[in-house]
This record gives sequence, C-alpha cells and structure tokens, in this order.
Amino acid sequence: MGRRKYGTGTVRKRTDGRWEARVVTGYDDHGRPKTKNVLAKTKAECLDKLKRLREQYAPPVTKCKPGMSFGDWMDFWYQTYCKPQLRLNTQLGYEDRIYKHIIPEIGKIPLNQLTQSDLQQFYAKLKTSGRLIRVEQYGPGLSDRMVRVCHANCRSALQKAVEEGLLRINPAIGCKLPPKKSGEMNILTQEEMQRFLIQAKQDGYYELFLLELGTGLRLGEILALQWDDLNPDTGELRITKSATFIKGELHITEPKTKSSVRVIVLPSSLLTILLNYKATVNSRWMFPSPVKEDCPLTLNFVRRRMQQTLERAQCKKVRFHDLRHTFATMALEHGMDVKTLSTIIGHISSATTLDIYSHVTDTMQKQAAAKIDRQITKADTPIPLDEKKPPTAKTGFQPYKSKYRKPGTGGVYQLGDHLWEGKYSPRDAHGKRISRNVYAKTREECEEKLAAMIEEMKAQIAAEKEALKTGK
Repeated sequence: MGRRKYGTGTVRKRTDGRWEARVVTGYDDHGRPKTKNVLAKTKAECLDKLKRLREQYAPPVTKCKPGMSFGDWMDFWYQTYCKPQLRLNTQLGYEDRIYKHIIPEIGKIPLNQLTQSDLQQFYAKLKTSGRLIRVEQYGPGLSDRMVRVCHANCRSALQKAVEEGLLRINPAIGCKLPPKKSGEMNILTQEEMQRFLIQAKQDGYYELFLLELGTGLRLGEILALQWDDLNPDTGELRITKSATFIKGELHITEPKTKSSVRVIVLPSSLLTILLNYKATVNSRWMFPSPVKEDCPLTLNFVRRRMQQTLERAQCKKVRFHDLRHTFATMALEHGMDVKTLSTIIGHISSATTLDIYSHVTDTMQKQAAAKIDRQITKADTPIPLDEKKPPTAKTGFQPYKSKYRKPGTGGVYQLGDHLWEGKYSPRDAHGKRISRNVYAKTREECEEKLAAMIEEMKAQIAAEKEALKTGK
C-alpha cells in the first residue's frame, strides 16, 4: 500500500480491530506537532471521519488558490510552515522582512501572476531606497545581505506554493542578486589581548571576557550560564541554554543547534579564577545584572562595555563574535585538531570549522609540509609564517581608571588625609532607598570594609524579600 500524501493524515488498523485516523492540527511553541484522532469500525467510515476532522481543523489553506494575492500567501506560509519552527529572535527577523518590506511592496500582485521581473524590480528598489529607519546614518538603500535574505524568504514561500500545486514554476529561481560577501574576520593579536584583559580587570568584567577568550562561547550561551552549569571538581562546563532579550524581556532558549549542547573542560587556571570570582557573586547567574534582580547581563550591555574596554585598551574595534574567532584561531595555531575545536565551539561539523578558518589551516598545512620535507630530504626548507599574524610583543600597558565605579559596588570618598568613607545605597525589600556607611584610615581598608558591608546588605535584603514572598 502506498504512502498517503503529506499533510492528509494517517490511517491504521489497531490491534483491537478498529480503525484509527490521526491528523496534525497545529504546532506548539516548541515546534512539536499537535494531533487529533478518530476511531471507526471500518476503514471507509474512518476515512469519512478523517475528512470531516481535516475540514474542522483546516487552517486558512482552504482559501489558498492560485489567484490569491502573494501577500496573503506569504502570511499563510510564514504563520503555518515557518513560525512554529523558529526561535523567537529569528521570528522577529522574518516578520520584519515579510510585513515591512515584502508584503507592502509586492503583496498585492496575484500569486499566479507574480513574475521574475516583479521580484527583480523589488530587489532593486530595496537596494536603492528600501531603508525605513536610520536613513541619515546608513543611507537610503538596504545592505546586500538584507536583499539576499528577502529573496530567500520569497523563494522558499514560492517553492512551497509549487509543492502545493498553486504554481507550476518558482519565479524566484534565476533572479540576479547582489554578490554574497563573507564578513571580514578581525581577531585580536597577542599584545591586544593582554591590553584588553588588563583593562577588563580594571573595568570589572575580567572573568567574562577571559572565559570567552578561553572557550569561544557564543554571547547568548555565555550570558545564560548559571553556577549549576559548572562542576567545580572536574572543571566541566555544560552549555545547554542561550539567553536573548526581546523587547527588554529575558528569554532562555535551547542553543542554536543540537551540536551546540555540549560539555567543555576548562583549563585549571581559568577554573580557579572563576571559583574565586564566584565567591564575590550573590546570584545563580554567572554574570548577573548589577541593576536588575535575578537576571543576567543583557547582550547590548556587554557589547557596549566591550567596545568601551577595547577603546580604553587602545585595541582595534572588533565584535564580540570576533573574540570567538580569536579563540578558535589561537587554538588551531597552538596545535588543536579541527575535530576537537569543532566540538568545543559547537559547530555542526568539522567541515564548518574548516570553511571558516581555512586561512589558518592553509598556513598550518604549508608548515607541516615544510617540516616533513626537512625530515625526508634533509633539506633546509624554510617554514612559512602566517603573513597576516603580526609579531608578538610584550606590553607595559597601564589601564585607564574611570572616575565612575561599577554599578552595585558603592562609592568611596576621601574625607581627610587619614579618613576615607565608603557608602552603599540600595533599595530594600519594599523598594525604599536605604544607605549605610563605613569608615577607614586608608582607601584599601575602606574598600575591604565596603565590600563586606555590601555582601551583608545584599544577603539581608534577599532574606527580607524571601520573607515577603512566603508571608512569614
């Protein structure tokens, strides 16, 4: 017996002699299918019930006709086939392109009359005058990447229309697009890393950036880390979550791919630094927000802090993701094999790692070939160097000391030649601002007393909040 057409449900005979039909009626928030079933004594009766069940739970596909507007089809395609499978932040990107660009421009054209010329003109308009915001800053046209992803959405939606029998051919196939440009990879040199970490320690975010340069985690992964994810005895760090913020609200989701769920082992020196840092943190999050309770740092906050630290450290401007590239490049240059690196940074396969870091592996292959030649022929073959890698130099860098303290650390003031005051003013369990002071003869002593007082006040406020929740 042949297979039934996809989407028409399934029919089977149960062991008790009855017939059962089952059909997918939708998807939950995690993309898992929701089903309904019916039972009957005969197959014919079961098929009849299945038909009525499909009609009862049928989505607006019954309205999908070849003459419907392209905009209506795009909306149906996204809501039915895409949205249930997408992560929340990916949904925002799709909706921005579909409802702000594609539907307003070419949505009124009948689906079966949409031509390649219509699409080509649409892409040209995006490139020349498609930008809706920040026109003064970036110009009137959208980027090549934005044009390409708009085309990708159109092509996928039209291909589905072909599969559903609404179109004979896909008019998006063969469109001429802006060239695909791979983003330039900027990595920090050894000297820049030293300056960056020295300044990060001064700014109060040393552990975060050190962990990134030592593991190559994605930003969402590193912000979602909790102390329960770290085994202090073995140094194993479990990567099982990713944090993102949508309209200011924290969302903890599964990592990007199945291979992104992984366990990595931290070097002993990095583990020691993290455990010492843990003693100063009063939160389940590894890198908690200094202003919002029970919440990690936000992505934008970390990006701003990183750019500030880079500028103060006199380093070139790079993205947070370039720290991941820096880790991967260092690992390869110091002899880590591609398979191990692929596992650590959570790539789908080693082929992905090889494709991204081909410039590093090419140099490694040339160096290996030269070494083999030296062994076999005993020739004095020169070992090629990485021409893009500048020479390493030691740094005598002195960090920039800001007059502003890190949020949540209070303030220290000199009252006299031998008198310092430390002040901390948090909000109590009822939201009322309270203030306490400590005094010492030196700044160092004052900082120690202030840190101890802050930890004591945080614990007291946490206990009061817990008491309010339980009503005790």
